Amino acid sequence: MNTYTYSEARQRLATLLDQAKIEGKVLIIRKDGSVFELKSVVKKKSPLDVKGVNIKLEKEEIIDILKEVRSR
Repeated sequence: MNTYTYSEARQRLATLLDQAKIEGKVLIIRKDGSVFELKSVVKKKSPLDVKGVNIKLEKEEIIDILKEVRSR
C-alpha cells in the first residue's frame, strides 16, 4: 500500500484514485500527522438483478400457462 503526502495527493489525484481502485486503498498523510485512507467503493449487485426478457405474451396468456403447469 502506498502512502502520499497531502501535497502529492493533491497534485496526483487522478493517479491516486486509479491506484486505490486497483490496490484497494491509498494512505494520505497531512503535515500534522493525520492519516487518511482513500479507498474505492465497490457496488455490489444482487445475483437476482438480471436483465428482463421480452417474451411478448399478454398477462392472460401467462396466467393460463401458470394454471396449466400448476394443474399437472
